[in-house]
Amino acid sequence: MARAPGSGRGPREGDGGGRGRRSDREGGRGQRRDAADREESELIDRLVDINRVSKTVKGGKRFGFAAIVVVGDQRGRVGYGTGKAREVPEAIRKATESAKRGMIRVALREGRTLHHDVVGHFGAGRVVLRAAPAGTGIIAGGAMRAVFETVGLKDVVAKSMGTSNPHNMIKATFEALGAVQSPRTVAARRGKKVADILGRRDDQAAEAA
Repeated sequence: MARAPGSGRGPREGDGGGRGRRSDREGGRGQRRDAADREESELIDRLVDINRVSKTVKGGKRFGFAAIVVVGDQRGRVGYGTGKAREVPEAIRKATESAKRGMIRVALREGRTLHHDVVGHFGAGRVVLRAAPAGTGIIAGGAMRAVFETVGLKDVVAKSMGTSNPHNMIKATFEALGAVQSPRTVAARRGKKVADILGRRDDQAAEAA
């Protein structure tokens, strides 16, 4: 039977809306992907240590490399990771990817120093981190300096006591940084105002002076 002109199946109501929703979803994914790429491009990394390792197999010894890398955005986010491979670039790449997956956020005062002094332990490593006035710079060395540069600390005094193993030093430093709390966090936990916490800290500093 002949079909009347114009009676063919045309676009149903809502088809355009479906395509619009799909394009909106694709646009949202693209924006999130662009934001993630932009955030990753802002990260800086520091190679802390590279060590040659060996594994004894049936045919003899198989040599490789173990790397430890610190990654941060210099605005309070930092992470560390380790990687092993037969070649140095691949070991560094693995360590960098591991560091990006395990980043933490550190509360910074004025974007340059710590809110308070803190101590960190890990294994035989023990580190002491102290807040410092503007212009002090980074008074630290070894693995700790790499952490401070990537996290964004500009004024800090640090001392390492115990082992000089970079793995233990970095883990102790991260434990100390994870214990740093901002006045806003302390006030929220105690049910007080930020001004009360800051006033009490200023009074204690005056008494100590």
